Amino acid sequence: MVLLLLGLVQGLCEFLPISSSGHLVLLSKIFGVEDSLFVSIILHIATLFALLIVMRKEIFYLIRHPFSKEAINIYISTIFTCLVALVLMPLITSSFEGNVLPITFLLSGILLIISQKCSKRMTKDVDCAKITFKRAIIMGLAQGFAIFPGLSRSGTTISAGLLSGGDKEECAKFSFLISIPIIIASMMLEVLKLSVSGQAISVEVVPLIFSFIIALVVGVATIKLMLKLTQKLNFKFFSVYLFIMAIISAIVIW
Repeated sequence: MVLLLLGLVQGLCEFLPISSSGHLVLLSKIFGVEDSLFVSIILHIATLFALLIVMRKEIFYLIRHPFSKEAINIYISTIFTCLVALVLMPLITSSFEGNVLPITFLLSGILLIISQKCSKRMTKDVDCAKITFKRAIIMGLAQGFAIFPGLSRSGTTISAGLLSGGDKEECAKFSFLISIPIIIASMMLEVLKLSVSGQAISVEVVPLIFSFIIALVVGVATIKLMLKLTQKLNFKFFSVYLFIMAIISAIVIW
């Protein structure tokens, strides 16, 4: 049952602007769910497959054109994400104890409201609204900060793109594309930790398979939903939800 819940949370929250890591940390506090590196790796693979399925056209284009402007933007964004993560790593590691969740959930909700209101007021030139090198850097930096649990990766990066004058659809697609290298890097880091720790893998196979399927199917549906929601630019319900989560996490943790 726990594995199925983790699969649902991973598939649903990884791509919605509500922070999957924040929910997983909160779940561990409420239900005493222990973090399993092996389970985390499997669920990361599921969400990676979900991205590859939905964004397959864009990904095939990038594979065929590895030195295109679009590909270079992703490289630049990823570099700046990694730089932020390396600088803030001690703080990021300690943040997974959960003490910052009320603050980060609250900040995520506020950021969504601000980006939605500001974006509607901006008049954009079609060319200027595309993903530029500068916007790629801004969204990469935002993704680095969004490693903190409670700060939604998709919400933070899309908001950063919108606040820098980007087009909502372009920012949403770019947000999902730049998550691919980060998901792969996270998986590699977890594999390394697992091999170094020598942790014995003891997990029920059938529930894990169902958990993988749930994370994959829900992930695909969630990405498609987010792309549609971004076109309408309606994040207010997610903001309200994040404010509620900030209150709940404050009660549970503080």
